[in-house]
Amino acid sequence: MARIDLDLAHAYRPNPQRDEDYALLPLKMSFRDGGAYALLGPSGCGKTTLLNIISGLLQPSHGTVKFDGRDVTRLSPQERNIAQVFQFPVIYDTMTVAENLAFPLRNRKVPEAKIRERVGKIAEMLEMSGQLNQRAAGLSADAKQKISLGRGLVREDVSAVLFDEPLTVIDPHLKWQLRRKLKQIHHELKLTLVYVTHDQVEALTFADEVVVMTRGRAVQVGSADQLFERPEHTFVGNFIGSPGMNFLKGRFTEGRLHVGSRQLAVPAEKAALLQQAADVTLGVRPEYVAPAQAEAADALPVQVTQVQDIGTHWLVTGRVGQGEGASLLKARLSPELGAPNVGDTVWWSVVGSHTCFYKNEERIA
Repeated sequence: MARIDLDLAHAYRPNPQRDEDYALLPLKMSFRDGGAYALLGPSGCGKTTLLNIISGLLQPSHGTVKFDGRDVTRLSPQERNIAQVFQFPVIYDTMTVAENLAFPLRNRKVPEAKIRERVGKIAEMLEMSGQLNQRAAGLSADAKQKISLGRGLVREDVSAVLFDEPLTVIDPHLKWQLRRKLKQIHHELKLTLVYVTHDQVEALTFADEVVVMTRGRAVQVGSADQLFERPEHTFVGNFIGSPGMNFLKGRFTEGRLHVGSRQLAVPAEKAALLQQAADVTLGVRPEYVAPAQAEAADALPVQVTQVQDIGTHWLVTGRVGQGEGASLLKARLSPELGAPNVGDTVWWSVVGSHTCFYKNEERIA
């Protein structure tokens, strides 16, 4: 296992001049030895480029990659001692499950007794002990991907194991089982794991820390709680959560927040941080939008436009303001409260301890 330190940028075209010219904008981050990390973001945000730079399949156009303080920027994946699991299974159909799992070890001349021990342990973790003597050709797609995962995990001496959307081909009903297994395996083996996905559930349930990426930029690194409660960038607030964070344009003057025609009271500790901000964006998650009394100091009038019964809660959408300046606001309301009717005007509290404030897309309070 290894500590991985990145200080780099990457462009596929020569002499990049603008942000748009970079596949990865300058970033500096570290993955600790034995940690489990996820690179999370939409397609094209740079997460696979970053993974391939870590593995050695791609050299960064600027900067360095270090493993335990050693510069490995120009070393191959083999020289870096990396194991990588790809989106689609990479296995040998003519071999048995056991032979596939043993292949990386036999390539390194590991003693047969050690190979049998290690293959048995990984197969047990993946719940494949009863399939060790089956040929891979006859197995389902999810079983083949489990073999591919096992081949990435079978070596004890790797610097890190990298996963590039490894559950894409897995049946949705089995994904949660494999995520649980990967989490268990990480706790048992203490390997450095880096996992690429566009699925926030996969990222947040697997990783100790998640790197959220957009447009070639790593905008926040944090735990699931940090990403949900204190998104450092509006993209994180929108991307994390279902539905994502609500955003309302406002202006802070003379200790009051103006949203449309309303003046809202702001907690003192946040007001002190907003003094120099003027134009701000208020961010509040639907979970923290709550019914309030009319004209309450922290509330806005909302015209209900949609009511959805999700079973565990009501998802209610309303419109704040009128005309071109109107904004939509979503609230997750308890079934015990009952649901308003479409067309009703209700008052919802939007300012509280969970409310965030943004300037130029970055959190300031």
